[in-house]
Amino acid sequence: MTEKFFLFDNGNSTHGDRITPEVIGFKAFNLMRMARIGLPIPPGFVISTEYCHEYISNNKQLPINFEKVLQQSIQILEKFTGCTFAGPRKPLLVSVRSGAAISMPGMMSTILNIGLSHETVEGLLRMTGNPRFIWDSYRRLIQYFAEVVYGCSADPYENVLDKQIKKEELHRASELDAETLKMVVEEYLGIFSDQVGFPFPQRPIDQLRQSIEAVFNSWESSRCIEFRKIHKIRNLLGTAVTIQTMVFGNMGLTSGSGVAFTRNPSTGAKELYGEFLFNSQGEDIVSGRRTPQGLGKLGKWLPNIQQQLNTIGNRLEIEFKDMQEFEFTIQEENLFILQSRNGKKSPWATLQTVVDMVNEGFISKDAAMKRLKLYDLSDVKRTKIVRSLSSNTEAISSGISACPGIAIGEVTFDSETAKEKSSSGKSIIFVRDNISTADLVGIIACQGILTRTGGKTSHAAVVARQMNKACIVGCSGVRINMKDRTCQVGDKLLKEGDIVSLDGNTGNVYVGEVELETEYPESLLSEIQNWKIVGN
Repeated sequence: MTEKFFLFDNGNSTHGDRITPEVIGFKAFNLMRMARIGLPIPPGFVISTEYCHEYISNNKQLPINFEKVLQQSIQILEKFTGCTFAGPRKPLLVSVRSGAAISMPGMMSTILNIGLSHETVEGLLRMTGNPRFIWDSYRRLIQYFAEVVYGCSADPYENVLDKQIKKEELHRASELDAETLKMVVEEYLGIFSDQVGFPFPQRPIDQLRQSIEAVFNSWESSRCIEFRKIHKIRNLLGTAVTIQTMVFGNMGLTSGSGVAFTRNPSTGAKELYGEFLFNSQGEDIVSGRRTPQGLGKLGKWLPNIQQQLNTIGNRLEIEFKDMQEFEFTIQEENLFILQSRNGKKSPWATLQTVVDMVNEGFISKDAAMKRLKLYDLSDVKRTKIVRSLSSNTEAISSGISACPGIAIGEVTFDSETAKEKSSSGKSIIFVRDNISTADLVGIIACQGILTRTGGKTSHAAVVARQMNKACIVGCSGVRINMKDRTCQVGDKLLKEGDIVSLDGNTGNVYVGEVELETEYPESLLSEIQNWKIVGN
């Protein structure tokens, strides 16, 4: 296409020496690899990291030729899909996703449903005959556009949605009908105008351009800078931007979105591990705002999809030679893979995976030893609770185990307080309604995380697992009162500073301290020692 824009679609991708993660980002690089082996990848194109570097270096101004090349790229995508971007009859909608040369889960921006407007809504209605899906997608675009592009608070939008759910005596947004969602969109448009000072942009090309700039800007966000600092990520040009044809998990009860690991990222066990939400889009899961279901329910209702996921998981491991974490969307029983990356896993799971992959013939012993150089193998362990040291030996509540291990510390409700207490030597349990990667400072400062909503594959849970923090999510028994700085956990009212213990192995929460027992991976370490002896 050009030296800085690269095309891919299912079964095909741009070739050449310049196709490296440093140029197109790791996300797009892996998409192209998956396209080449024939996996179901929605077509798209990539804006290289060099454009991000030029944009930031040039006082956040896009290069002069950018608009022309962007339009040419969209035209090629239109030919692939048979739809027209901003077209009134068969509108093309796209997602805008970030992607640096090194995977940084949730640190930068993503915006879905770009291209929806008052005019394209009518065309999409004619195409699909599904008004509920269209108004649901439109309300999502308005909210995330306000959050990501303009840094607006999500609260007014969430309040409108919650009000309608309660008014109609429902449980979740996915149960709202088309007429209600259309009213929600009208309210969202008013909120947007109030927050930003002008109406929501109705030209799809303006939505796309502003979304691309927002992704570039997210490279300079405080959380992204902090993540690079923690993980010693240096000398990168910036983030690439992947523009990809939208596929929709919110089209009804045979649609949905999910995240899966090819092996258990906590233990390393060879089993498909993940979560799924019917009638949803991917941000519902990775944002942590909703609590998803395990893949077992997907297998019960859509067994063919479950079989496809198992097959794709095996093909991904053959291609990438490591445990993979992949995001997928099901649109009316059609499966699409949106991205794949090496799965963030606990040290124990890393050790188990490396040993198993040697025995399965995926990698050599030399390659395995190189991977393990990053770890102090003598410190790989897992702990479990023997008993509570308080008078109450029963768990006060339980949630979903997102990262194993035990954490004991003081209840704390915000990042800055967590950082302050941690700096003074205190052990912190970070308690929130939901955790996002915007809470990175608190995640770093704490020993454990407890949330009311969210799942084990949300971006925050993935980051917690990478940092080996005990993490329990989706604990519905948690109720936080920020005004009083208290929280109800099950039947117990806890004040900020009270001591709790989290059992990340089981998902149980205890008041006070617990007695621990430590286990070491002796058989795995013995096998690795035998490699060294044979190698010598």
